[in-house]
Amino acid sequence: MNSFSQFNIKAPERGFEGDKIKISKVLNREIVVHRFKIEDSKVFKKGADKCLHLEIAINGNKHVLFTGSTGLLDAIKQVPADGFPFKTTIIENNDRYMFT
Repeated sequence: MNSFSQFNIKAPERGFEGDKIKISKVLNREIVVHRFKIEDSKVFKKGADKCLHLEIAINGNKHVLFTGSTGLLDAIKQVPADGFPFKTTIIENNDRYMFT
């Protein structure tokens, strides 16, 4: 008889926690970034073909943020895996979003 462990089935990744929030609601506020993932964008805006999903907390309340910002995408890829969670503020500078 087979054993479940023989099937080498991995548990699916848990979904992000929290309600969806717009980036405009978190600008210039300290947030804690817990996790992220990058997927193909379902909506192509301003040429962005990737979408950054962030699980964040504001004042201890978890939220999920979606953005196609290349500045945030490029920066988050450079954070080491053991660097999470981390505190930051998202600012807008010359029509680009950046972590500070």
